[in-house]
Amino acid sequence: MDIPRIPLGNWIEGSLEWLTSEYSMVTRGISRVTQTGIDGLNDALMWLPPWGLLLIIVGLCWWLANARLAIGAAAGMALIWNMDLWDPMIETLTLVVIATLVAVVIALPVGIAAALSERLYRVIMPVLDFMQTMPAFVYLIPAIPFFGIGSVSAIFATVIFSMPPAIRFTTLGIRQVPGELIEAADAYGATRGQKLIKVQLPLSLPTVMAGINQTIMLALSMVVIAAMIGADGLGSEVWRAIQRLRPGDGFEAGIAVVILAMLLDRLTQSLRKQRKS
Repeated sequence: MDIPRIPLGNWIEGSLEWLTSEYSMVTRGISRVTQTGIDGLNDALMWLPPWGLLLIIVGLCWWLANARLAIGAAAGMALIWNMDLWDPMIETLTLVVIATLVAVVIALPVGIAAALSERLYRVIMPVLDFMQTMPAFVYLIPAIPFFGIGSVSAIFATVIFSMPPAIRFTTLGIRQVPGELIEAADAYGATRGQKLIKVQLPLSLPTVMAGINQTIMLALSMVVIAAMIGADGLGSEVWRAIQRLRPGDGFEAGIAVVILAMLLDRLTQSLRKQRKS
């Protein structure tokens, strides 16, 4: 006996078509605003001469971390400049910064709400498991009908892909605050908002920063993959090298991605250590 096939794919396609037709004005508005932000930040970073931005990055590493990271950042950025990948690196950095900001702005309130509500926590954890196990390439599919080919679609897919760690770590950090401190705040008559702002969030900040660190790393990996749907940056250099069978160019772009990832990772870890101290 043949079992009827569930037309799940047809349902998903129909839902996407309905959403894109019904909310086209909204998606166009979001696309214009996002593209304006991308162009503005990209132009601002491009306006600075490479040596000027390099000095700013080195000074930031020295201030937030130590001289060793500053020296490593100087060497890594100089290598990217030497390989003529400075402009693609700036484009990648722009996409990562904007996607991370949007993801964190969405994730923090959701994570706080899930930490304070047991019912919401039980609902959102399976959703996060689903989002984190879904292959990264799948997130590129709904981005195209909503926003078309280009950097805006890359931002959309990157935000969805990179958001779960920030939500999960925010929830975890708040829920791990010792109960004795919560009871002490209650004894002093603190309201729910005061407990959140003055007790739970400050104590959970190192964990929240770890979640933001993971979000940045996932955003960087997704921005590289998003070159398949027209995103500019180092990912497009890798994709172009694959299409033209130029392994050397691909490895150079890959090395630049690794340098940028290490730099962002060390900077966020330094911020986390400062918050702990």
